[in-house]
Amino acid sequence: MSMEYFIGVDVGTGSVRSALFQKDGTLLSKAVKIIDIHEPKADYYEQSTDNIWAAVVSTVKEVVSSSHVDVCQIKGIGFDATCSLAVFDSDGKSLSVSPTGKNEWNVIMWMDHRAADEAAFISATKHDILRFVGGTMSLEMQPPKLLWLKKNMANTWHKAAHFFDLPDFLTWKATGCASRSLCSLVCKWTYFMGDGSSPVGCLKNGWNQEFFDLLGLQDLADDNYNKIGQEVKSPGEAVCQSGLSSAAAIELGLNEGTIVATSIIDAHAGVLGCLGCIPEGMKIPELVNRMALIGGTSNCHMAISASPKFVPGVWGPYYSSMVPHFWSSEGGQSVAGKLLDHIVENHSAFGLLQQQAKDRKCHVFTILNESLQDLKDKQGLKSVAFLTSDLHMWPDFHGNRSPLADPNLRGMISGLTLSSTLEDLALLYLATIQAIAYGTKLIVEEMQKYGYEIGVVYMCGGLRKNPLIVQTLADVVDLPFVLPDMDDSVLLGSAILGAYASGNFTDIQSAMKAMGGRGVAIHPTKEDIRFHEKKYKVFLRMVQDQKAYEEIMTS
Repeated sequence: MSMEYFIGVDVGTGSVRSALFQKDGTLLSKAVKIIDIHEPKADYYEQSTDNIWAAVVSTVKEVVSSSHVDVCQIKGIGFDATCSLAVFDSDGKSLSVSPTGKNEWNVIMWMDHRAADEAAFISATKHDILRFVGGTMSLEMQPPKLLWLKKNMANTWHKAAHFFDLPDFLTWKATGCASRSLCSLVCKWTYFMGDGSSPVGCLKNGWNQEFFDLLGLQDLADDNYNKIGQEVKSPGEAVCQSGLSSAAAIELGLNEGTIVATSIIDAHAGVLGCLGCIPEGMKIPELVNRMALIGGTSNCHMAISASPKFVPGVWGPYYSSMVPHFWSSEGGQSVAGKLLDHIVENHSAFGLLQQQAKDRKCHVFTILNESLQDLKDKQGLKSVAFLTSDLHMWPDFHGNRSPLADPNLRGMISGLTLSSTLEDLALLYLATIQAIAYGTKLIVEEMQKYGYEIGVVYMCGGLRKNPLIVQTLADVVDLPFVLPDMDDSVLLGSAILGAYASGNFTDIQSAMKAMGGRGVAIHPTKEDIRFHEKKYKVFLRMVQDQKAYEEIMTS
């Protein structure tokens, strides 16, 4: 019997990654290509779908070629991407979203903050639908971006025939079918989906015209909402029966008609890829008691439940947007890996650090981790954590996503000196890791307060590769953290969609279990708990102080 294979494609913030998997979840080949980010102004982040699709083509062709698998055995392909907004005209050509006016820049990225006023205006409406996004409209969602475009780029607005979430652009490009993913629309566009017993007013499944009228976006309803999505499908459902189009098949080097799965947001793909993992020697709780932390440029904290749980400042609950027939909630930190890079790369000792890493052919974080161990030993401390007793940080350099849901919050550091040594950089790096961990603790506590019972956290994404980050998270949150053996859970999640769409599994959960693999559990270090409890109190005080400073300056 011939083996069947599936491709997962992940479009992240700074790169496109593709991988080829066997039916049991074994990774055969992987390829990565960097994509461009355009920053025409402060807080403006743009991309090009032409550049992104070229990277998709390059990486897919590479994984197929390097695997030596017959393309006839590749039965399905799944896509995930960041929740960015892509704009096209009626001919399928890119339309500019940029102050430069250049049509190549047709994507407003998820982390773009140009629409701050629009997000505040939407939040102030207090419409019922906002209860399903934590009560506050996030800058990372699409309604503020759409409203900004209408107000500031009238030419683009009037010419636009398609507004896609980036994951849906990928399936459109692959098939020519303009159906949308329930995941994207429910989580980022305020499309409503309930389980038949909505706990909020009289909301009905579908687009909410009253909400669009309130915002001044009533023209989105033209032609039965054709610009934003008439046909909505669940993640993993086949986009269309015809599968991969002839044009896309030629570009990708795959067979025409290869099944293409309805897409999913990148963090959600990570959940599918890691929650089916069974860690060695550990009894894991039920699916509804597991959280997934997708750690990368930003952090996403995902959990599912059998019934809707409303958590202020946490996105959701969303019905069937990720795992069918379950509600999901998503907390997050707007910057995590990006914050670490910012702190490290802007320190005066970074040049020295970079040279050492180059000489040793290792990551800069490896050297910083070793430096901290040396400092701990020199000072006779029991734990690296204790090195920052006088150095504290509030990490919201790009605003707070959850649970405070305040894009205007800023970063704070207490305990700086005149030192500019490599040791000083290592301490600042450690304080940043701890601050990110305290932000995660705050999210977990808030979700538990409103009904979630989290017994274990699964971690995937780039940050899981740093053992200091993982151990610090486990110590601070005081829960075991599971690291799947498959360190590319996001890619695996997309491949799981392709496997399900191809008919190889009866449901998403079966595919998750069959392809999820094994993993290891990282347990909390009990001797650090008291120290982190004290630093956590300082952490919470810092944001109170920031608010107090704001009151003084505005009084």
